[in-house]
Amino acid sequence: VQLQASGGGSVQAGDSLRLSCVASGRTFITTVMGWFRQAPGKEREFVGAFLWSPRYSDSVKGRFTISRDNAKNTVYLQMDSLKPEDTAVYYCAAGTTWVTGRHYRESDFPSWGQGTQVTVSS
Repeated sequence: VQLQASGGGSVQAGDSLRLSCVASGRTFITTVMGWFRQAPGKEREFVGAFLWSPRYSDSVKGRFTISRDNAKNTVYLQMDSLKPEDTAVYYCAAGTTWVTGRHYRESDFPSWGQGTQVTVSS
């Protein structure tokens, strides 16, 4: 699966931003699409994932919304009420397994996009 993420930028705290990720090379409707982020000096962390319904990390629940348009092979990450601690490089990822009973890990996603920078200033 090839992934192309876009939509990053620099915003103020409290602003919104929407990231997009277009997938190709696999039947999109059965692909688990995930979002991760990596802040400077920190490990990459799970943000959310979507197959038939969304799942979020506790750090973004209530502020971020994942949606997907299967006709366009695109997954979106709508980020509202952004905080400076949301500053990171955001990656989209694709996998085939809907995980239950534990948090998603990077290893659950074999395919990764190139990352897009999101910077939130206070």
